[in-house]
Amino acid sequence: MSLKTLLFRGSLKGKNFFNFTPIVIQNHYERRQSNTRKLLGKTSAFIFSSVAVGLANEKDKGKDEIIEAGAKRPDLPTYRAEEVSKHDSKSSFWVIYKNGVYDVTSFLPSHPGGEQILNAGGFSIEPFWNVYGMHKTAEIYTLLESYRIGNLHEEDVMDHSDHELWVKEPYRDKRLIVKTAKPFNAEIPPKEQVEHFDTPNELFYVRQHMPVPELDERTHSFKIYVKGINKQFEFSLSELNRFPRVSIRAALMCAGNRRSEMNKVKPVKGLNWAGGAISNAVWTGVRLRDVLIHCGVDLEDTEGKHVIFTGADMDATGMNFSTSIPLHQAVDPGADILIATHMNGVPLPPDHGYPLRAIVPGAPAVRSVKWLESITISRDESPSHWHQKDYRGFNPSKTWETADFSTAPPVYSLPVTSALCDPVDGDTVNVKRGCVTLKGYAYSGGGAKILRVDVSMDQGQSWVEAELKSDSAPPRQHYSWTLWTLNVPVKRGDTKMEVWVKATDSNFNTQPEKFDNIWNIRGILGNAYHRVKFNVKHN
Repeated sequence: MSLKTLLFRGSLKGKNFFNFTPIVIQNHYERRQSNTRKLLGKTSAFIFSSVAVGLANEKDKGKDEIIEAGAKRPDLPTYRAEEVSKHDSKSSFWVIYKNGVYDVTSFLPSHPGGEQILNAGGFSIEPFWNVYGMHKTAEIYTLLESYRIGNLHEEDVMDHSDHELWVKEPYRDKRLIVKTAKPFNAEIPPKEQVEHFDTPNELFYVRQHMPVPELDERTHSFKIYVKGINKQFEFSLSELNRFPRVSIRAALMCAGNRRSEMNKVKPVKGLNWAGGAISNAVWTGVRLRDVLIHCGVDLEDTEGKHVIFTGADMDATGMNFSTSIPLHQAVDPGADILIATHMNGVPLPPDHGYPLRAIVPGAPAVRSVKWLESITISRDESPSHWHQKDYRGFNPSKTWETADFSTAPPVYSLPVTSALCDPVDGDTVNVKRGCVTLKGYAYSGGGAKILRVDVSMDQGQSWVEAELKSDSAPPRQHYSWTLWTLNVPVKRGDTKMEVWVKATDSNFNTQPEKFDNIWNIRGILGNAYHRVKFNVKHN
């Protein structure tokens, strides 16, 4: 397996690929050289990255003549990238630079940036060095080469010259299941989903389209443009305090959640999400409706108008991420659409929109634009690719050749869905007191509340209702997920179980049995029965 495959497909579960932070450190630590550690001079300080732990050594011929770190060395063994990637713990920590492989485990306790360095275990530090050229000094080269243990296989050596945009990505929890490294997309492990009603911020699933922008709440502001009356308003974060602050509990779910199941019917395009592209949180901010009223938006004149959200994240062509919702949806008194600054009681983390994002509860998470930069009231929908050429619904017979995105309806709400999270497919579960315990989630969009979760152990011949844990918000304003549990009796001779799960919401919508008839080219809105097979073990 090549390094490129590892980085771009995110095939290694739970890996975190990039976070490179410049750190000034004093060389008060030792370096290895010829099996003898020598103390470096205490007077020379230098810039070091959170993963760069030294780089090449001086040539024997001439003190001023050095070779660049990472040159291939015939006296050392060769490692594949997949092997290097396994060494990402405090007990064994390797990094890559060009052709070089380095074991920097013994350096970890001396790292002044603390555990920041752990983010890059098993992967290349080269993108950082492409940005911070001051690292390329004889002292630093010599230091890194003192940790050299081998060469990277030629097939795994990768050109990182185009990765500069990604070197300042935030730290990510290693428990996240990474789908892609750049942009970073990762889902929460299923068993972690049902451990917390409000998902811890560090485990909230991550969906990015571009690099995470660097913003500062002290200087950040966002603009509101009202076309028609040709007015422009600008607000700093502190100026938002003039509006009442509110909190809502809402789940955000990618429209492509459970795409991996739809992909089994027929291949689709998109991230191969399992069931982990949904998480729940309490969001705090001000109502978009209040801000729009302040800006003179006529709440009675909404027909054919749209609210365009634009984020600060930008692609290589200079296009900012953008999407939109209908104005009538934005100003609905019961919609509770927020301009949010906090998540679970603390400022938004960088991966989730710091310092400002939209929260459009009940809609696909793509509408809750992060790193909010501007809001435009217009008779036109967002012109961006992500709005015009994505997140639109098609029937199962449409192909990429016959699909017309210009006439397909944008997805502004989500269907009812559910999943069994513990046990997962293929697990072996111990039977306790003649039962196994099942745990999962259910959710419906548009403010609908889950009324019932039904579970079948005999392929739909009979159904049992699960016990529900829900937020207290009423239907039409219920944006949270529901967690469910069920104790299932197991016959003494049974060694395998197959469980089917379906939910019904307050509109009495329920899930379809199969993915076949809801299949679509983008693999979105996948909400057929969730089916899990696992083994049982009797004590």
